[in-house]
Amino acid sequence: MAVRQRTETKLLDAADELLFTHGVAATPVDAILARAGVSPATLYRAYGSKDGLVAAALDRRHRAWLAVWDDAVARARDDRGRLLAVLDALDAFRVRPDGARWCAFLGTAAEYADPVPALAAALRQETDALRDRLTELAVPVVGDRAAMLAEELMLVVTGELGMRLRGGSPAGVARAVATALVDRPPGTP
Repeated sequence: MAVRQRTETKLLDAADELLFTHGVAATPVDAILARAGVSPATLYRAYGSKDGLVAAALDRRHRAWLAVWDDAVARARDDRGRLLAVLDALDAFRVRPDGARWCAFLGTAAEYADPVPALAAALRQETDALRDRLTELAVPVVGDRAAMLAEELMLVVTGELGMRLRGGSPAGVARAVATALVDRPPGTP
């Protein structure tokens, strides 16, 4: 049974704020319910479980992230800029009110050794989208090296997000590494 859009938004807002700031395991359902101002029955009717709510919050965050990334890609002037726009998107997403102290997907993945199917699907969706988009954006820049470059850029993006837990890296480090990877001559390991 569905819940009203307003109620769903309140639940997802509360989940996003608490889960992705304090952690999934550290955030009791009661705290989410209190923040959202809804009953346990409403949460379980809408999502079936806390894990279902986490998956829905991740899905909403993923859509928001893709929109920010799409905007960054649209502002780029050339293929190389479109590929490196993922870094602009990271910066833009971070300063949003719903930006987290690092990455909701990495944080959630770190908390679950064996996530339930709904969570596993949400985590896989984000990883696959990052890989697929980077590969697609890399093709016009590096041709047949696109898949490998996408993997390398995923590592840079993940490292940049991870460094946020340690106070961040100096400005421009992730971009410098990504640029070096993109601009290296063909055949260079």
